[in-house]
Amino acid sequence: MYIGFCLTKKTINNNNNKKIKGMSEKHIVVQGATVKCKFSVTPKTDILKVKTQSKHYANDKEGSEKLIATTKDIGQTLEANTFGKCKKQPMGSDYKPCQAVITEWKDFYEKVTLSNQGKILLEDSKATCPIGGPDCIEITKHGQKAEVSKQNVKKANPVIHNQLNPLVNMSEFQESMEDEDGICT
Repeated sequence: MYIGFCLTKKTINNNNNKKIKGMSEKHIVVQGATVKCKFSVTPKTDILKVKTQSKHYANDKEGSEKLIATTKDIGQTLEANTFGKCKKQPMGSDYKPCQAVITEWKDFYEKVTLSNQGKILLEDSKATCPIGGPDCIEITKHGQKAEVSKQNVKKANPVIHNQLNPLVNMSEFQESMEDEDGICT
């Protein structure tokens, strides 16, 4: 099921046009997000894999790629499950390899619970590892990509757009985007 979360300054709109207040410009974390550990010997990242649900997507109209990450995404939920060598595990003159295991997430969005009973992770959420401790794993890229939709075109200010891109007459373009009911969706 595509939930269709779109972030605005202080709300999330779902496909039922209900607004959820309080997000304040934070992005929802999705499958493919990049994470890093502050105890990696050399700065190395890994990719978050959503394994706990397959119904809820963000920024993905086709519902095939951008699963929403939740607090239930714990354990070995990363692509490589390692950040290289771990500073918290010295071994003589070197360090033991990291075996990334997420035991808990913090700083998630508490007001929405998805079908897997998890809360939505945000771009400033942090994870706990049993070796690195609380908040040692952070999100460096939320995983979403900006895509222009008909709704974006409808809400664009033609005057400003024409100043930024004088080659396109935004008013005419907006009119061409209207469907047969005269409503841009």
